[in-house]
Amino acid sequence: MTQGWKVKWGLGFVAAIVVLGLLLHWHNVSERRNILGSVNTEFKLIGPDHKIIIESYDDPKIDGITVFISKSQTGGIKGALGLAEDTSDASVAVRQTGPIRVKEKFDNGEDAFTEKRSVLFKRLHVSRFWDAPHKSFVYVVWTDRIIHGSPQSSISAVVAEPWGTQAPDLSLMEGARAALPQ
Repeated sequence: MTQGWKVKWGLGFVAAIVVLGLLLHWHNVSERRNILGSVNTEFKLIGPDHKIIIESYDDPKIDGITVFISKSQTGGIKGALGLAEDTSDASVAVRQTGPIRVKEKFDNGEDAFTEKRSVLFKRLHVSRFWDAPHKSFVYVVWTDRIIHGSPQSSISAVVAEPWGTQAPDLSLMEGARAALPQ
């Protein structure tokens, strides 16, 4: 009797930790993204339709830059249960939406953010680069998988321009001084 009670409490504790972890993950992901809307691409009789989702993210290391992404989302029963592997189709557009200020130094090719595209092995990445000679931030959206990644990608860039009378703050970027007008 005592052993059964310990097993039930142990399983309950593990279940509570898993649920808490999922809630924290969903909260963190939803906190950063702004879903603008979606369009249906294929009707599914059971479960949600296949869609293209449009989202925007503010770059966490650079104020004044917004990243817009369109990406596919698989519907149907697997999509509803979160078991579907979404395709690698994604597109990115980046715009200056305020005064640019680099808050934290970054390495070229570093991910601005990532997102799971399947239950286990596939992720969508948005990686950022600094092109000092052209005073531009360049972003590429791509997906990877443990065995076979996808060459499908999309690229967008934004030139670090003044916002009104406020010059961009690029002081943390290597080569920024050489790229700034004298």
